Amino acid sequence: MSETELRWGRLRALRWRRWLGPLALLCAWQLASSSGLVSPRVLAAPSTVLESGYQLLASGELQHHLWVSLGRVARGLGLGVAAGVGFALLAGLFRLGEDLLDPPIQMLRTLPVLALVPLFILWFGIGETPKVALVALGTMFPIYLNTYAGIRGIDVKLVEAAATLSLDRKGLILHVILPGALPSALVGLRYSLGVAWLILVISEQINATAGIGYLMTNAREFLRTDIIVVGLVVYSLLGLLTDALVRELERHVLAWRVTFAGR
Repeated sequence: MSETELRWGRLRALRWRRWLGPLALLCAWQLASSSGLVSPRVLAAPSTVLESGYQLLASGELQHHLWVSLGRVARGLGLGVAAGVGFALLAGLFRLGEDLLDPPIQMLRTLPVLALVPLFILWFGIGETPKVALVALGTMFPIYLNTYAGIRGIDVKLVEAAATLSLDRKGLILHVILPGALPSALVGLRYSLGVAWLILVISEQINATAGIGYLMTNAREFLRTDIIVVGLVVYSLLGLLTDALVRELERHVLAWRVTFAGR
């Protein structure tokens, strides 16, 4: 067997090994539920959760709530990322921007976003606006902090090398600073995606009539722990999927960067 085949065999074995922990936890959960150690009123069995998920899919109810949640996250994340990147560019590239923008942003990011729910309801009502605004505010800070740190973390030797090549300010920004800050910005995007799903759980309980959070809240009223777990699984899968998409984006746009990939 060649060295390449051995390497691919080890890689496949490692990938399977990552699933052993979750599978063992799932089996233990099912055994505890089947033996009566865990009451269905406390936590439904995995088999019950799977059956309820299938019923929601077959009826189309889960897809409806999912599309509503995805729309809220997309709008909120788009606004948050645009604001965070814009503020980071102004604060990172210009000292005046840093003096004017960084202090208030650092103050605002220490406020618990979910504690602003009553204010957002007073300001924006109980429609879609406060839900999207909460997601936008929560996702702005991770992308701002990481992009700002990426800009200010550029090696000064690269800036000096650009000066020796007679690059003007625009060329310096486009060819040195922004590419150098891109890895940090993408890390910030991954954080922002995680924050978006966390905030969405709470925001969809503000007078919502649709969405995964609404589905879970409605299930809580009827003690349907199986549907609550279905909602949690959907949230976790969405988080995993969006993170994988950003990692794939990193693999393509950062193909020029050779980094340590683990052993």
